[in-house]
Amino acid sequence: MRLEDYPTEPRFTAKVLSTEEITEEGTDIEVRELILGLENHQFDFEIGQSIGVLVESSGDFGHTVHHRLYTVADTPKDSGNPEITIVVRRCNYIDDYSGEQFIGVNSNFLCDRKPGDEVTITGPFGMPFKVPEDKNANLLLIGLGTGIAPFRALVKHIYKNVGDWKGKVRLLYGAHSGLELLYMNGKRDDFTNYYDEETFEAFKALSPRPNWADPIAWDFAIEDRADEIWRMLEDEHTYIYIAGQKSIRDALDELFGEMAESDAVWAKKKADLIEQGKWAELLY
Repeated sequence: MRLEDYPTEPRFTAKVLSTEEITEEGTDIEVRELILGLENHQFDFEIGQSIGVLVESSGDFGHTVHHRLYTVADTPKDSGNPEITIVVRRCNYIDDYSGEQFIGVNSNFLCDRKPGDEVTITGPFGMPFKVPEDKNANLLLIGLGTGIAPFRALVKHIYKNVGDWKGKVRLLYGAHSGLELLYMNGKRDDFTNYYDEETFEAFKALSPRPNWADPIAWDFAIEDRADEIWRMLEDEHTYIYIAGQKSIRDALDELFGEMAESDAVWAKKKADLIEQGKWAELLY
């Protein structure tokens, strides 16, 4: 489904309750966590869903309103007015032809908001990542960049709300450097809350030369765990959820193809997982 296919009605006015930079000092990227509140309105969302953010613009590129989707990064409140947590990376773009720099309209708008400011939202949309009914199911969660947001909510829900989870939960998170890791850094390490859980393990994949913008070394990150991950992929009780930039898809297909010792074998395995509803992607 393309972004332009998502409806922009009905619209709701949310107020910024808090905004916090969650990247560490020393990195050249800015990622913020915003909590948006809606007063006196039922805005029911579930784990893994997204909201749309609408920002008015001057009409550049033929658009008077910019619409972008952001995955909810926390579980719903049990009571009271709805609160929605999103993770936003401030983005700017360089035109390949002219070399001119353009700002990301929605990301800069959101990163510049202060508590009390209003934001127009739509949704919620989609349900890519469902918690299996079987507590013995395994979950292989693979995120890149701000793709960690839905998994933060999912893992929290599994251990805080569902409870007594018997299957393996493995989180593989990629970033160009340790400074760019979200919710797994010195500033905010939410996943330490689950390190005491016998079924949970998180590990990181980083670029070997982050200042050179080399690809993230997924193969090195799972080298010691390759056998375990392949056993999970072979297990009929395993679900694979992937979130982040589209570039992650080719990197993982190459990696899993090597594990399967054949691209054709992996392609068949992946097709079976998709058909069985055990492979879901949220890519942008």
